[in-house]
Amino acid sequence: MIDEKFDAIVIGAGMAGNAAAYTMASRGLKVLQLERGEYPGSKNVQGGILYADMLEKIIPNFREEAPLERHLVEQRFWMMTDRSHTALQYRSDDFNEEKPNRYTIIRSQFDRWFSREAQSKGAIVISETTVTELVSDAYGKVIGVLTDRRGGTIFADVVVIAEGVNGLLGTRAGLREAPKAEHVALAVKEMHFLPRETIESRFNLVGDEGVVIEAAGTISKGMTGMGFVYTNKESVSVGLGCLVSDFAGASETPYGLLEAFKSHPSIKPLLEGSEVKEYAAHLIPEGGYKAIPELVGDGWVVVGDAAQLNNAIHREGSNLAMTSGRLAAEAIFQVKSRREPMTKQNLSLYKKYLEESFVMKDLKKYKDMPELLHTQAKNYFLAYPALLSNAMENYLRVDGTPKIEKEKASVRAFVKERKWTGLFGDAVRLARAWR
Repeated sequence: MIDEKFDAIVIGAGMAGNAAAYTMASRGLKVLQLERGEYPGSKNVQGGILYADMLEKIIPNFREEAPLERHLVEQRFWMMTDRSHTALQYRSDDFNEEKPNRYTIIRSQFDRWFSREAQSKGAIVISETTVTELVSDAYGKVIGVLTDRRGGTIFADVVVIAEGVNGLLGTRAGLREAPKAEHVALAVKEMHFLPRETIESRFNLVGDEGVVIEAAGTISKGMTGMGFVYTNKESVSVGLGCLVSDFAGASETPYGLLEAFKSHPSIKPLLEGSEVKEYAAHLIPEGGYKAIPELVGDGWVVVGDAAQLNNAIHREGSNLAMTSGRLAAEAIFQVKSRREPMTKQNLSLYKKYLEESFVMKDLKKYKDMPELLHTQAKNYFLAYPALLSNAMENYLRVDGTPKIEKEKASVRAFVKERKWTGLFGDAVRLARAWR
């Protein structure tokens, strides 16, 4: 297919892959990027959230041309039962700043733009190409890749694996284990199209302002999972995801949960009259710090979702992906500049950069949370949402019952459900995992 040798080959054209390709190409390295889809972003039909600070470190003036939807001025957290939600939300006019902090985006559009930016710096991007094998020399060092195209091996000094959480290349090559079912969530999402003015009216928005709703509770039927609503300019992204291991042991289906979520009395009015044009399913890494595989080896590095770099507690993935891609590229550039070989020892500079960044610091902070939420799912996603809803309704309903009796009734309900020892234990476990 290609006879020349490259400084680096990047496998994948998502957030991490594009960040790596752009950073290396902008520093003068000869970069080849290979993408399975028809074009970069073609597999990502869903909407998402972009964290500006991380992209700004790569492309400072991205706001001038990037396909952005709405900048977020409000975050809503909903604890839901089948008929109610208890909300915690934050809205600030400070987010209406000259350079907003977060945006909603349509990934199919954004990834394509990001890839064009990498190409403008000199990266060569070839789509509709699947990397079937990593090629190693007699000493086990990765020296290139084999693709499903005719032409043999493509050689490079280093390979950046940005194939996503469900990519099989790294597993086949023995570089990492296949992700465990309890470390991966299956999320389903729909795009509901509405007139721009309708979205702004329903969500109390002006101009390009946006809102995100993230929801947990009985909507996941006792499984570890969350629902979400993102506002775009002329559409609303609605979805829900749960751990694959939970789906395997339950009678629920991803689409069935999404249908129930859309029909919830708190969600249904927001979508009324919309036209559904896109449906997608996507695997998301949820294992956290303890699920991170080996990140570097002789001639290769792993970035983004393929490296399980996702902060499930704060629902942050794209910022970790972009940051890991950039840091991997910077480490590769440093090794190349020193005229040193791309060995595991030299490429460990990437791990050092990650350890010093917010990526590993945040993931270490919440290293015990994924296991806690998985093992205590029925308490945190069923029992407590129902207890909280009943307590709120009891508190707000005026029916002649003395307030002291209402308070005692709410306390008795919590103790009946979890006992005093259970309540104390749940609080201690949550506090320890959150620290």
